Amino acid sequence: MVRQAKAQRMLTHDQIWGALDRLAERAGLSPSGLAKRAGLDPTTFNKSKRVTADGRERWPSTESIAKALGAAGSSIETFVKLIGDGGGDGRSVPLIGFAQAVNIDQFNELGMPTGKGWTRMAPPAAEDNHAFALEISGDALAPAYRDGDVILVSPGMPVRRGDRVVVKTKAGELMVKALKRRTAKVLELAALDPAQADRTLAATDVAWIARIAWASQ
Repeated sequence: MVRQAKAQRMLTHDQIWGALDRLAERAGLSPSGLAKRAGLDPTTFNKSKRVTADGRERWPSTESIAKALGAAGSSIETFVKLIGDGGGDGRSVPLIGFAQAVNIDQFNELGMPTGKGWTRMAPPAAEDNHAFALEISGDALAPAYRDGDVILVSPGMPVRRGDRVVVKTKAGELMVKALKRRTAKVLELAALDPAQADRTLAATDVAWIARIAWASQ
């Protein structure tokens, strides 16, 4: 019984990584976004890095944890609490990289997440039960969004003129624009970068459109 009690008090691999995931969630970031903000390689906290090729558990270093805490503005006391907090608050949403989201099997016909490759995060505001998050990589959406930013997409919210939106075409193109005008026949979109051209799409070419409700900026 004593040996069993000691075993129960030991830290586990899943507890430590789970605490890092929740630390990122509290900061409104993905694990890779937290790593970037901490000045680490973006893949440091990725799930693929948590187990070696031969199946051995890989643990985060104390240095990387310290840098993550600094980047998230949290203390070691907070991290200890997160280690024991396995329940979460139920507000997490599916998350995937923007570059991966262009794959045809990542969404169903209604624009809801499906397929493989999704993880989860908990943004500060996720009132829509169908909301999902996209992590920006590179500078393709600059200056509106930077590398490592996360945008919360809300299919359940009404889309109004001037809203920033994510649009998926039936041909598979995924774009971030501002809504200029929407009619039964056309969708007029304004570029977020003044150097880029606006777009006009036939309504029949649009698979779905959803409002951006929040961004980690």
